[in-house]
Amino acid sequence: MGFEHFLIIAGVFFAFSLISRRIEGSPLTGPMLFVAAGAGLAWLTGEHGPLSMQFDERAIHTIAELTLVLILAADASRISLSSLLKFRSIPIRLLTIGLPLTIAAGALVGVVIMPDLLWVEAALIAAILAPTDAALGASVLKEQSIPIRVRQSLNVESGLNDGIALPAVLFFACFLNISHQTGETDWLAFLALQLTLGPLVGIAAGWVGGHLIGAAAKRGWITETYQGVAAMALAVIAFASAEAVGGNGFIAAFLCGLTYGNLRIDYSHFLYEFTETESEVLSQVTFFLFGLVLLPEAISNLTPEMGLYALASLTIVRMLPVALSMLGLGLHLPTLGFLGWFGPRGLASLLFALLVIEDLSVRSADTVQAVVSLTVLLSILLHGVTAGAFSRAYGRWAANRTTQACAENAPPDAVGAMAGGKT
Repeated sequence: MGFEHFLIIAGVFFAFSLISRRIEGSPLTGPMLFVAAGAGLAWLTGEHGPLSMQFDERAIHTIAELTLVLILAADASRISLSSLLKFRSIPIRLLTIGLPLTIAAGALVGVVIMPDLLWVEAALIAAILAPTDAALGASVLKEQSIPIRVRQSLNVESGLNDGIALPAVLFFACFLNISHQTGETDWLAFLALQLTLGPLVGIAAGWVGGHLIGAAAKRGWITETYQGVAAMALAVIAFASAEAVGGNGFIAAFLCGLTYGNLRIDYSHFLYEFTETESEVLSQVTFFLFGLVLLPEAISNLTPEMGLYALASLTIVRMLPVALSMLGLGLHLPTLGFLGWFGPRGLASLLFALLVIEDLSVRSADTVQAVVSLTVLLSILLHGVTAGAFSRAYGRWAANRTTQACAENAPPDAVGAMAGGKT
């Protein structure tokens, strides 16, 4: 990427920063504006546009990799295993039942709506689109009238499901021979190495690095700022080390953050504080590049069937598995609808797509890129516009029931006693 690219991206960030508080609480969101800016620049620099500019796909790929490594590690470091167990019923069901069902439903709907798809292509698209992105509905997590049980569950699900979906993405991608290092007969060995060496390296890096950072902190050798720097560097070390030995670097980064965060609970908040701005910048850069590079190419390959699948992915493919996974908890219909609707598809899906499409066959790459791009675009628009209004409406409904015994407002250990029916 040349100086002109950095000039444009910096200019967009500067302009957005000037109005960032102004648009808070409005239907406009950062991802909307950055996608629009990228799409506008794509038109200006396109075949019939007034400007001429080339973009380095390798640089875009590198940005996507770095963004995903930092976000996976930062999200994982914020997940307290003890808190997860405390609020276990909803998020664990969403992750262990809802997520697999979402992938299965997405694959099934994919081959029905787009019969030309191979089953493995449909499954890959479903796995890429399975992770949610809480940032696209940030007002949901900020609305205090929403029961903390529901807000915490959506936050935990969003933080964990990208790391959990990774093996599924790898598994289906291997069938399509996305790696130049593998042949048709050794994909199983490749996948086994990815799913074993990656976790081992990540856990080891988080454990050793966490102890070293902790020892340095106790001796006063390291400042608070550099605890965040060290933790971020540790995630990159885990990623690069896993890739070097044949493991999956993204799984390693995720488990490194999870291990470090739970090993050094008293220090892990520095990783979040340090990466909050950095990950925000990289995330918005990714949305900008999405509008600039992925979206224009995807639009040229869109079909009505793809549009129908994108709508299905955001509705029935998400909402039905969520409802099934919540059976027996006594949750009311508004809560089931709220949990199901606010499963926006965003950054993780874009990054997964950016990381795999360059190694897919032309047919698969075009289809994956088009379907994922359209689904994410619709999610940015629909979830961004509805987040504030739906959150306030659901919050009012929940507040009216605070004096009643209902699963949404009950403490976690009371859910089992109430699971026999709704109140």
